[in-house]
Amino acid sequence: MSKLTLRLTPDVMAIHSLPANSAIPEQVFSAPLYFLAKTHQEVSIVLPSNIEIDSDDVEDDWRMFEVIGPLAFSLTGILSNISTVLANEKISIFAISTFDTDHILVKSNKIAQAKTALLANGYDII
Repeated sequence: MSKLTLRLTPDVMAIHSLPANSAIPEQVFSAPLYFLAKTHQEVSIVLPSNIEIDSDDVEDDWRMFEVIGPLAFSLTGILSNISTVLANEKISIFAISTFDTDHILVKSNKIAQAKTALLANGYDII
């Protein structure tokens, strides 16, 4: 597979955890960007850090690489390849997939190191 282009978004993101039976806070829906996930154990909400919500736990100060898409569902190994490059550098990620593309969140203090590793492995970053 040829390497892909990633866009580093300007947003600083927070990842929130709420109990599984929680209602989604109304301010989430007016955010310019958000991701929701609900399992039997929890609700996870990712949104810009400047939008505060009441949550059980929050991990703040994440930046996001967006894989330029849309990506065909037949493509394989996209997240695997990117996460391997970053894991080799001891950089933790939080990955989110949407219908069109993938998003890889990295702590802000690791962004420069992540960019260097991705560029060294043939990825373009805009």
